[in-house]
Amino acid sequence: MDRRTFLRQAGLAGGALVAGGVLGACSDDDGASAPPSSTTTRPPKSTTRQPEVSAYHPTGPTIVPADSILNGPASSSPIDHVVVMMMENRSFDHWLGWLSTDDAWLEAGKRAYGEFAIAGYLGQRYVDTAGKGVITDHMSTVLADGNPWRGCGHPDPGHGWVSGRAQRDGGFLAEGSGNDIFALGYYLGDDLPFTSQLARRFSVCDHHFSSVLGPTYPNREYLHSAQSGGNKSNDFATSGDGFAWDTIWERLAAAGVDARYFYSDLPVTALWGSRLGGITSSVDDYFSRCEDGTLPAVSFVDPGFLEETRTDNHPHGDIRSGEAFVRDVFAAFARSPHWESGLFVLTYDEWGGFFDHAALPHFQDDRASDDDAEDFGQAGFRVPTVVASPFAQPGSLDHRLYDHTSVLRFLEWRFLGAPPEGPGTESDTWFLTQRDRHALNLGATLVTTPTKDLDIDLDVDIAAASAPCRGPVAEGAAWTADPHSFEIALHQGHFERMGYAPRPTTMAGQWRF
Repeated sequence: MDRRTFLRQAGLAGGALVAGGVLGACSDDDGASAPPSSTTTRPPKSTTRQPEVSAYHPTGPTIVPADSILNGPASSSPIDHVVVMMMENRSFDHWLGWLSTDDAWLEAGKRAYGEFAIAGYLGQRYVDTAGKGVITDHMSTVLADGNPWRGCGHPDPGHGWVSGRAQRDGGFLAEGSGNDIFALGYYLGDDLPFTSQLARRFSVCDHHFSSVLGPTYPNREYLHSAQSGGNKSNDFATSGDGFAWDTIWERLAAAGVDARYFYSDLPVTALWGSRLGGITSSVDDYFSRCEDGTLPAVSFVDPGFLEETRTDNHPHGDIRSGEAFVRDVFAAFARSPHWESGLFVLTYDEWGGFFDHAALPHFQDDRASDDDAEDFGQAGFRVPTVVASPFAQPGSLDHRLYDHTSVLRFLEWRFLGAPPEGPGTESDTWFLTQRDRHALNLGATLVTTPTKDLDIDLDVDIAAASAPCRGPVAEGAAWTADPHSFEIALHQGHFERMGYAPRPTTMAGQWRF
């Protein structure tokens, strides 16, 4: 049975929400009322509409709810299977800020939970290098003469160590930001027909920051290992068999926990060389295991990174391919026997240069520094994160301060003997670095009583992707999308050097329509 047949025939009924409009339907709303802000170190200075301080704690509440599963022992946790899916290069306000204008969802939240307000903010204003104020707008307006699904003809927004700091200090159109107006566009719920369902139905984390104010590799390295080894850029190890430091994979293996990484075309585990080859499988295997009910306790699933199989939502890929990939990976899990004891975490590696209003916190880190240029404790901008599970409270918000190591902290609590919160002791062996040792646990808002009605459409129709970016720009020069960092590494032979023979899996192209 192929993937699509399995997804449509497996026995879980979809529900109420179906994809609505298309990008052409633009909102007239300038944004929601001023939202809560996060702990300030260096806010984007060129916003002229500053959010007011709300009644929320500056970094969100840190107290574990009374009915949280963290209040019981890990051995009795209802979560036995965890799937973590990390997409690419989108900020919270740019991707999920529309929730702040979703009156029906907000009213339902107030009825269920009392005080209920999301830290989302659409109507922001930034000053460009010519001194002109530019207001964020729906992507169909920002790119009215182009392709709002891809951003063709515009630079990939800046998201490096230097450009990120320029955005933090001067705003998203500042000198050195690497940005043009593309970075000030946002999407609405109708543009994201599956992600919008997940966000409305499950728990949205509105204070989840990328681990460092830097690009893809360092942030993905924090997800796998709670550090980047001091790396600030998208580089492989220059010598030896990949990076040498420990990862969550060795810790899980040592504890006898079945765990596996699934890739679509290029495996991120290759950053650590051949030693992680044994836990690396294709996404085809993920779908087969969902169907057979043989998923491991821990699964990380990555999208396609190459242009011909791109489903990662990185510019200049079409976000509809990413939506289809997210839909199918989640649907396979939700229709599997594992869902009843399952947790699905959808997150993004970093903000991708797109606008976000929240000021950046600082985390405890082995490489934290008073020298900003060397400071690995400096968080990056917020990323969209949804926690989905039968044990996630329907239509809820989690305001606690997270980064990617908060995912590790849940795994360390559930499988490795970590306390539910707090740093433990120096002699403990469950943590990898000071970052995950002090991270808040992403599982805090999971509760002991499940909600069994899934209430989303697992087969929601998603429009076909547009053609890849090609053709002239305004100046008449030929233009093509910049290659992804993983594509560059592939062409430089890094994957083969680490013992991998990467190739697209048999399913990798199916989301490209």
